[in-house]
Amino acid sequence: MKMRGWAVLAVALATMSAAAFADDKDDEKKAETPAEKPPQVRTTKHSGVFGDQRIDFRATIGETILKSDEGTPKAAVVTIAYVKEPRDAARPVTFLFNGGPGSGSVWLQMGAFGPKRVAIPSDAHDDGAPPYPLLDNPDSLLDSTDLVFIDPPGTGFSHLIGKTEGKEFYGITADAKAVAEVIRRWLNDNGRWNSPKFLGGESYGTTRSAAVVHQLEGATHNDVGLNGVILISTVLDFAAGADTPGNELSYITNLPSMAATALFHGKASAPSVDQFVDEARKFALGPYAAALLQGQRLPAEARASIRRELSRFTGLSEAYLELADLRVTPDRFYKELLRDRGLTIGRLDARYTGRDYDNAGETPDDDPSFYGIDAGYTAAVNAWERDALGFVTDREYQSISGVGRDWDWRIGERDTNAYLNVAPYLGQALRENAGLRIFVAQGYYDFATPFFAAEYALSRTGIPQDRVKFHYYQAGHMMYVRDEDRARLAHDIREFIRGR
Repeated sequence: MKMRGWAVLAVALATMSAAAFADDKDDEKKAETPAEKPPQVRTTKHSGVFGDQRIDFRATIGETILKSDEGTPKAAVVTIAYVKEPRDAARPVTFLFNGGPGSGSVWLQMGAFGPKRVAIPSDAHDDGAPPYPLLDNPDSLLDSTDLVFIDPPGTGFSHLIGKTEGKEFYGITADAKAVAEVIRRWLNDNGRWNSPKFLGGESYGTTRSAAVVHQLEGATHNDVGLNGVILISTVLDFAAGADTPGNELSYITNLPSMAATALFHGKASAPSVDQFVDEARKFALGPYAAALLQGQRLPAEARASIRRELSRFTGLSEAYLELADLRVTPDRFYKELLRDRGLTIGRLDARYTGRDYDNAGETPDDDPSFYGIDAGYTAAVNAWERDALGFVTDREYQSISGVGRDWDWRIGERDTNAYLNVAPYLGQALRENAGLRIFVAQGYYDFATPFFAAEYALSRTGIPQDRVKFHYYQAGHMMYVRDEDRARLAHDIREFIRGR
């Protein structure tokens, strides 16, 4: 009996040890795989006057959890949706995002189309120190369309989950697939599959727009039909603006922006910017392009003629242009144009000026058109999304994150990808969707995405020209920082949406 009791006790102890061991393993597994949290969703009610109409709307900020095929959470994507009350499934819905890659939707949301906007100087002056007023935005598009702002993985409050690697989302195609999935799920969750649908992006967001259009309309048989694509500060053909030795095209596409900028700063003379820009276009495509293509075989007499005209358009001296071999990169232009005044000009918006450490350098220390606005926008989006909309997180809002450093720019095999161009995605969509139209907004003083490069990219073979419409504004990359252009941009896009 005694031995039997010991045997029972031994078995019990062994069983308990095995169970404890299993529990330890489970605990280790749980530690390695974070517990799946329910997605955070916050909804608040608001009212405002937009486009001269009183609109009641719901604001919903929430996470969409993207998972692997096996159901493992991979990323949390934050969207901010503004939907008119009462809800109407026949009403248009517009999905918007910014660029970077790595930029949150703060710029379009707090600067252009959201129900609130941050008030910063409209005349290309620094935004200074806080507080930055958060104002009602009558230029919001809520009178014409519901709005869904998307922060792709690695931007805004959106983030990767657990052991997910950046390469799963950080690339042209991977990013586009993620954004397309978020759009499909929003349509499904909100009963909006048959609503008129618009897609809009700024800067790299226009690249993303083309790639997302391809995912929604061209890559699967489960098409999401679109009514329109809104391209703000467009970059589609990366060769057109690649400031690299040997690429003559970028000198051609940058010249009209240089002409507009020289005129703005009093370094050139013309009756109007529109007329001067048109002259610069013709010179760039004609005599200047022909001269550049001749390289070092350009005859001396022709070289002198080109140099004189180039000086007239750029405001730079013939001596400097000769030293630069008639080829001035934007970086050098920012530093040289106003060197005699001890000033540099902006890349995102050449209306802005700044002062460098000294006046002797070849290129500027920094971009005055970015550091002149970034603090105001960052403060505004944090105050609005955390305090007014109630989103709770310890994460920093990524206005501009570093994910672009690891971006996968490939869209094809090695030989085809050597010439990175997503404009053909839009051409295919236009050819296969008779109801699709393209709206293009460009600032004259934008060197990040020059307007002439956008014109070049969207005038290529295979892109129906009758459904591509350009609009031009008297500011730079974020033309909406100028009050007059924000109102004009909103008016133009309203007309575009209503004209479907």
